[in-house]
Amino acid sequence: MKPYSLNTISLSGNDKNKKRQEIKEYFINTFDIYESLFDMFVDDEVFYIQSERTRHPMIFYYGHTATFFVNKLINMSIIHQRINPDFESIFAVGVDEMTWDDTNKANYIWPSVNDVREYRQKVREFVCKLIDNINFSLPITPNSDMWIVLMGIEHERIHIETSSVLHRQLPIKYIKDMPEFNICETSHKIITNSLVDIKKQNIKLGIDDAHHLYSWDNEYGDFQEVVDDFKVAKYLVCNKEFLEFMQNDGYVTKKYWCEDGLNYLKKTNATHPAFWIKHKDTYKYRALGAVIDMPWNFPVDVNALEAKAFCVYKSHKDKLNYSLPSEAQHKAICQSVSLKNIPHFDSTKANQNLTSYSSCDIDRHSFDGIYDVVGNVWQWSSTAIFGFDGFKPHKAYDDFSTPTFDGKHYIMNGSSWASSGNLISTTSRYAFREHFYQHSGFRYIVQDKKTMTRQDNIYESDSLVHQYCEFQYGQTYFGVENFAISCTKIAKQYATNTSKALDLGCATGRASFELAKIFDQVVGVDFSARFIKVGSNLKNDGIISYYNTTEGELKTKKEITLEQLGYEKLKDKVQFWQGDACNLKQRFTNYDLILAINLIDRLYAPRDFLENIDQRLNKNGVLIITSPYTWQISSTKKELWLGGYKDESGKDIYTIDTMKNILEKKFELLHIQDLPFVIKETNRKYQHTVSQVTVWRKK
Repeated sequence: MKPYSLNTISLSGNDKNKKRQEIKEYFINTFDIYESLFDMFVDDEVFYIQSERTRHPMIFYYGHTATFFVNKLINMSIIHQRINPDFESIFAVGVDEMTWDDTNKANYIWPSVNDVREYRQKVREFVCKLIDNINFSLPITPNSDMWIVLMGIEHERIHIETSSVLHRQLPIKYIKDMPEFNICETSHKIITNSLVDIKKQNIKLGIDDAHHLYSWDNEYGDFQEVVDDFKVAKYLVCNKEFLEFMQNDGYVTKKYWCEDGLNYLKKTNATHPAFWIKHKDTYKYRALGAVIDMPWNFPVDVNALEAKAFCVYKSHKDKLNYSLPSEAQHKAICQSVSLKNIPHFDSTKANQNLTSYSSCDIDRHSFDGIYDVVGNVWQWSSTAIFGFDGFKPHKAYDDFSTPTFDGKHYIMNGSSWASSGNLISTTSRYAFREHFYQHSGFRYIVQDKKTMTRQDNIYESDSLVHQYCEFQYGQTYFGVENFAISCTKIAKQYATNTSKALDLGCATGRASFELAKIFDQVVGVDFSARFIKVGSNLKNDGIISYYNTTEGELKTKKEITLEQLGYEKLKDKVQFWQGDACNLKQRFTNYDLILAINLIDRLYAPRDFLENIDQRLNKNGVLIITSPYTWQISSTKKELWLGGYKDESGKDIYTIDTMKNILEKKFELLHIQDLPFVIKETNRKYQHTVSQVTVWRKK
């Protein structure tokens, strides 16, 4: 019999013994549910099969969640002796989701299933004993030893869901027929989607330190946004509605797909959603434990690329602007239907928390007229996950969120039938690369104007961070002066007031430090948390380390210190923040200088940036823009380019002319020049580029 899923527990209370019992029951319940999923395999050989080529064999996931408890407890010095050092090494780290194919069978010798079963039993007994004896106080906080136990439990809850996806991706011959993993019944009535009005709202995202439930680091902090009126689909997109997209050549019409979508199609040869199975002239449906006749009223399971392509198709068809909702827009939907959080929300009113083991019809769970606001399947959003103002990674799991702040991991709103624990909290934030499958679908929205959403971050790998470290802090090449220093010299020449400066698109921060030689306060802002971390580490630690690629996989380590650079007395004048140049927080204002180095042609809304940047400057403030004008659709939609194309009459449009047309209403053009820079890739390969520098003074 399948175990019933308990709700995540409150961090508060007055009775520690009672809280210990609650936590122990929640731990055992979580452990039981996870192991029950692996009982679905027809035999132990299935544990050594990869259900998806970018994932480990199933044996890894069976052992991983147990070793997580031990590894985190060891790392936080709560315990000092391991249970099985070999297991706690081989099962410690999953695959790198940042690449398409990153597993190599030759690198792993997996243990026997029975040995892992025995290990899990030892961990079960150990954690139960630990819960009985660990010292803690109420309420439980992120600094509590008990927090690490809860972290392990909620981590396993995540893997209950993600492992169920992997099980669903296994060929059905490897799965037992287990009636207790029930599939929802479906009707054959026709459900027609429609649109519901959502009114303009002030949205606040993020929780404070006193939140009553265990939460991951990316949930803490503050983010506020005004969401304008929009319309939202009454229902999730069901299999029947998605079929129309397929019947109209959706998978072969290139104009519906973004660049990453076309890459996905090329790599997978996909012609239908992953859990559809072609059968004669129709389709079957792969549920967790069975292949069944297509339940046309179940929500369609797709990745974000497929969802986006559908929206483009529907926009062409209906002559409306369909898109995926943002994270803030989903919050607006939740507020519109007065959705409550645990423990005040009855999870039986939605298809979540493993009350069933499949999706259900999209018209079953109404939230004041909008169906499946949460539950059934996750809903892809248009928001790339980022850290809220005040974000701090937890020291026990400092890589839970930060690696996903890359502009390529997109928030999934709501929850699914397989979600439990923190996953069904209304404040939870989970994100995946757009080509990945989860129990995820989508609903669309319609808005009068296009919402400027965060584009994929151009900083695609840590190797590029290292490359930029050398560009900004390393030696010069071919007689070309350091670009950050050259730009700062120009700033010094034209800045008349020297109180505050903003280095916008600061990358690893060299120009920010150089500007501190001139200005009393300097703020460096960049979209990339990984880039910001370099400047922040240099300021706080006095040293940064990075690697130069010499040839192929050969690298040379380099170190740069504040002392070498002469910044020791300047560091306290500099601050670094992660931010979106097209949507800066209100506090970024009253500057005497704004320096935007090689930024304008990487913005998703460059015209909006130019039209509003004056609001950040004091009177007579100076704006310096540098750019080689290398426009690319991966950063900026072509219709938003400021130059580099021919208009409808065939006239060549140049960026400098468009910038003049926009800026000369509020600025005086003081200076224009070309300025070269060199970026080293390897010992024998360099990028030599020429930026155009324009200097403007606010009228």
